[in-house]
Amino acid sequence: MRSVARLPFKLVAQQFSSRLISAEAQLPQTNVSKPEWSIWSKALLAAPPTILAGWIVLSDEPQRRARVAYNVPLRVVRDAVAVISIASDYKFSTSGLEGDSYAEALKQCHERSAFKLQKLCFANGGIYIKLGQHVAQLDYILPIEYVNTMRDYMLDKCPVSSYKDIAEVIEEDLGRKPEELFASIEQVPIASASLAQVHRAMSHDGRQLAVKVQHVGLRDTCAADTVIVEAFVKGLRWVFPDFNYQWLVDELKESVPKELDFKLEAANSKRCQANLNSKKSRVKGRVVVPAIEDGMVNHRVLVMEYVEGIKVTDRAKIQELGFKPEKVAELVSRTFNEMVFIHGDVHCDPHAANLFLRKNSLDGQLQLVLLDHGLYRQISDSFRKSYALLWQSLIFGDAEGIKEHSQAMNAGDMYPLFAGMLTNRPWDEVISKDIDHLYMSGDEEERTSIQQTSQMFAAQITQLLFKVPRVLLLLLKTNDCLRSVDLALGEPVNTFVITARECSRALTDIRNREQPGIRSKFKGKIDEWHVEYRVTLLRVASWWALKWVSLSVA
Repeated sequence: MRSVARLPFKLVAQQFSSRLISAEAQLPQTNVSKPEWSIWSKALLAAPPTILAGWIVLSDEPQRRARVAYNVPLRVVRDAVAVISIASDYKFSTSGLEGDSYAEALKQCHERSAFKLQKLCFANGGIYIKLGQHVAQLDYILPIEYVNTMRDYMLDKCPVSSYKDIAEVIEEDLGRKPEELFASIEQVPIASASLAQVHRAMSHDGRQLAVKVQHVGLRDTCAADTVIVEAFVKGLRWVFPDFNYQWLVDELKESVPKELDFKLEAANSKRCQANLNSKKSRVKGRVVVPAIEDGMVNHRVLVMEYVEGIKVTDRAKIQELGFKPEKVAELVSRTFNEMVFIHGDVHCDPHAANLFLRKNSLDGQLQLVLLDHGLYRQISDSFRKSYALLWQSLIFGDAEGIKEHSQAMNAGDMYPLFAGMLTNRPWDEVISKDIDHLYMSGDEEERTSIQQTSQMFAAQITQLLFKVPRVLLLLLKTNDCLRSVDLALGEPVNTFVITARECSRALTDIRNREQPGIRSKFKGKIDEWHVEYRVTLLRVASWWALKWVSLSVA
């Protein structure tokens, strides 16, 4: 017999096929019916993709809708993976541990989870980065590992959109290509934030401009992102009932749509410039708001004057310019306290990346440059009066006044905790009659103590944030931003000093309008003298405390 190897390939294939057919014939026959799909089942399966395709193809902007259809499910998957990973880490990493072992495992878990949250925020962008920036200010609620991680990444290290995407947004919103609108434009951004990035350009008449352009797709996914974040916040509350961050979601719902409309930002900017240049202002000529280029503003593009400067917290460069850090702290505090108590129109995002300094080219004086006017709150006269009375009571350690004015803001019996949130001091120090009762050293021991106390009362703080007026949430954020700047500049009592003066001025102004006459003016002068006396004592206490620390170190 010839070997199979020598047979022609075609003959071998025929023999193999016939044997296979013969083997199949010997197998027992069973009746296997294929599943039959009804017409309704097929229609049900086909409906979702058909509707989605129609929603995309039949729209005026199919590319934009296709982007939404792709990005939203992807975000949901990322969120789910991050939440499951973080929750599992906490559950299994600390299981069965006690004492120091538990504390150390929990700290490491906080660090890992904060890094995962940061990665999620960067991957999804937009509202998620804005959420991370809020987390960076919640050092009175959240573990310090989360706060520090978000502060390190969320302020000035945000992801960058490609120039191709940016050019498309400019053309869609302003009707012309960037190369036609400007004599030149730099393709690499000079800054990138949560919602937009900024490119430097040159106008056709030779002026330097800053072109702020929204990251592509944010307006499209904003509503869906908010729903997703809210769902996960509710899920977090279901797992951990004491942690209810719905107030944060509610704030995002209100603020983010406004921040995504650059026409509103342009209006805020012009209003701020008018307020700080008015007769009422004591910082007139000392604060710069970049001028808006009329005709180059739309919902996603904002063109303004380009203003150079240094970061407000850069002590070394401040001293190189010939200015003292304490003078910077004074100017920052005076500006924002004037916004709150005098104008009632407040820039609510004063972190270090939005505050620059420069030397006035005309007289060499220090000037504060205010950037990013997207998040503002306008407050009523009645609220300004209550808030000023509260702060006056806090600064003078008036326990009855603190109780009365805190309860007027719905703090109820939690007014000691409310006072602590405003000042970052424990209740016994808030009501102390010592002249330096609000002094903050800013050292590691003090920060640790504040953090531990905050975590101890985290559930109560969350309850309180639901009860107080919504505008107060952003004022708390503003306070925290300013306090961070104050501490970085080494003049920690300064915020309260300026607040005391502006409260007195606001109350005098309101009193004179409500009860015009010599008596009101005289009482206003007495109040101002009283405040100045107390301010002088606070300044002396602050100077002596800092001097004592420097002598102890030496």
